[in-house]
Amino acid sequence: MKKLSVKKAIKFGSLFGLFVLAGVSFLFAQEAAAAGAATSNLEIIKWLGMASGFSIGLAALGSGLGQGKMVASAMDGIARNPQAAKDMFVPLILGLAFTEALTIYALVFGFVFKLLVL
Repeated sequence: MKKLSVKKAIKFGSLFGLFVLAGVSFLFAQEAAAAGAATSNLEIIKWLGMASGFSIGLAALGSGLGQGKMVASAMDGIARNPQAAKDMFVPLILGLAFTEALTIYALVFGFVFKLLVL
């Protein structure tokens, strides 16, 4: 399995930070543009809709990667020591459930943000 290099991690972190800052800057820019209040609500709705879609997609991506790594590690451990399979089962299922719960939280927050704006 390939290791993530520091250079790639910094590149990913900087791009992710850029997307977060770009999304937040649109919300704070609305305060200065109070003169066009009729059109600003429509702009906020569009950006929040897009942000909720990105957040759900990003949460699903992270959850899928995390769950894949957990299951791969568990299968590797079971292949090395088959007698430990029963001891690995409950922590594996709990870890998968907690990881999936984070994705469900992102889905719920996406829907809540969308409903609050409407």
